[in-house]
Amino acid sequence: MKRWTLPIALYLFVVFVSGSVLGALGYRLYSPPTTKSNARLSPEEWRRQNIEEMRTKLNLTPDQLQKVNTIYDETHNRFEAAHNTHNQVVKQIREEHVGKIRALLTPEQLPKYEQLRAEREQRSKNQKK
Repeated sequence: MKRWTLPIALYLFVVFVSGSVLGALGYRLYSPPTTKSNARLSPEEWRRQNIEEMRTKLNLTPDQLQKVNTIYDETHNRFEAAHNTHNQVVKQIREEHVGKIRALLTPEQLPKYEQLRAEREQRSKNQKK
């Protein structure tokens, strides 16, 4: 009876592995695609799709469509202004910070500090790419 245990064990192992592989392939084949895409739309493309969706689902009239476009333009301009103001405030805070650090350091430490800042800026630029 011991002669049959090894072939039976191998047969069960092959059946288990085959089922696992078939299940994984079936899941990949029949699972619905996710809604998250790696490709980001440009702001213009996003706006065009969003307005088109509103137009079709809400049955917007041409006058309403024009007003929606105007609202999008106004909102975009306000966001840009807020973004620019924010950037200016952040830049001013950063400059004050650097000035305070420079005032604290000795003349021997200043070149090392400037080198450290340059290295940090370079790392930051490399990470954004």
